[in-house]
Amino acid sequence: MNEARNLLKMLCEAIDAGKSVAFVTVISVDGSTPREAGAKMLVFGDSSIEGTVGGGTLEALVIRQAAACVKKGAGGKFVFDLKPDGNTGMICMGRAEVFIDVYKSPLKILILGAGHVGAKIARAAGLAGYPCVVADDRPEFANRERFPDASDIIVEEPHKAVALAGVDENTYVVIVTRGHALDRECLEAAMRTRAAYIGMIGSADKVRETFRRAASKKLYPLKDPRVYSPIGLDLGGKAPGEIAVSVISQIVMLHYGRKGKHMRVTSAA
Repeated sequence: MNEARNLLKMLCEAIDAGKSVAFVTVISVDGSTPREAGAKMLVFGDSSIEGTVGGGTLEALVIRQAAACVKKGAGGKFVFDLKPDGNTGMICMGRAEVFIDVYKSPLKILILGAGHVGAKIARAAGLAGYPCVVADDRPEFANRERFPDASDIIVEEPHKAVALAGVDENTYVVIVTRGHALDRECLEAAMRTRAAYIGMIGSADKVRETFRRAASKKLYPLKDPRVYSPIGLDLGGKAPGEIAVSVISQIVMLHYGRKGKHMRVTSAA
């Protein structure tokens, strides 16, 4: 019971942190098998695990299958035949059936810059249900008091935090640092990752200059469809909270592949 409780706690922590994970349960066994029905295990996308379903070859096969499910974003029921002529090559003369539940975060947000705008964006992300990581080299800004709901807080120069945050194809990078030089460093670092979205704050003139300088390093933001700068939708507001709504609205729109049009009814048809 304690083992299951600990795994459920770890599962909740992984979900809260925006990590994709598979929850594996042995649902039935027949004959000789390494563990009994009800055995559970967590498998992460990098094939690291918590818990066990018996070790050995069976567990290695289950881990491989679960990691593939995490990558695909869908689980299911899988049968492992533990006989010489089965699908595992084992000789336990048993049969194990497992169910793999996949918990895959739809997206996560990396906020580079913990100032007023970054704080508002983090709050808006929380309301939308999106886990976010916040990075800033100023501990008086990047702390739990200002970001109580952040899944992680990285106290480091923002552009260096890009490598530490584990940016992947489900990461939406928001660049709102305290200076244009820092913004440019973050943009260049983010463009070298697999991020799904890279938004950078700034006026149109400052953005053009930043793009020009990036080109000197063989990075071309105007040719990169992931780059949105100035950041956000054109909603008209300029206060930090209004910018936050604009940014999160853009992320939601792009994530779902929508166009951001009004949804009001214009016809009685």
